[in-house]
Amino acid sequence: MGTKRTILLVDDEPKLVKVVREYLEHDGYRVVSAGDGREALVRFREARPDLIVLDLMLPELDGLEVCRRLRRDSNVPIIMLTARAEEVDELVGLELGADDYVTKPFSPRALLARIRSVLRRANPTDSGEETLSAGPLRVDQARHEATWEGAPLSLTPTEFRLLAALARRPGRVFDRLMLLERIQGEAYGGYERTIDAHVKNLRKKLAAVGGEAAATSIATVPGVGYKMEEARRAQPSA
Repeated sequence: MGTKRTILLVDDEPKLVKVVREYLEHDGYRVVSAGDGREALVRFREARPDLIVLDLMLPELDGLEVCRRLRRDSNVPIIMLTARAEEVDELVGLELGADDYVTKPFSPRALLARIRSVLRRANPTDSGEETLSAGPLRVDQARHEATWEGAPLSLTPTEFRLLAALARRPGRVFDRLMLLERIQGEAYGGYERTIDAHVKNLRKKLAAVGGEAAATSIATVPGVGYKMEEARRAQPSA
């Protein structure tokens, strides 16, 4: 029997934590909980969870700040919980590196489905097309690694799937809905514009290792969506 996957559940509502904990444990997960943002960071260091379910509105440190701090040195999958039904809150969370979000109120069954989906994306099985290339970019799906001219990219599971989707068909234009279906699944019911937040993060990370040429390898097609350019390596100066 395999080792149980650990979920860090961060919420300051004891009744919600109790219900979700029981549901997840019944499904075979190990659950560690925290009731505020500072405790969440401590529990993360102690438990090293496979996934974090993180409420947006928390005492001490709010969910956005917790997400920001976690993303400084970890790509652990994060699902954000929010009682706010406004698009801007989800977009901010996604820009900070969250992989998905669930709006309260929700059913434990719906949350479990999202958890399974995000974990599946974070630990993909052999896709049959192990390594993708687009100019200096290489995406090794079997190893879940991406590099630009050999320099490694530190990506969240969602960012990795987005990059792989674009790199699989260089030059092809994808609209936002097509990309969302590839990285979140056909049942995804969020905003199409959330893809913009993930692209923004990808460009930042590409720029950090490959400069402007890497960042612009993901081109915006106005009014449609995005495509992967086959960017060339910079020519050495004379």
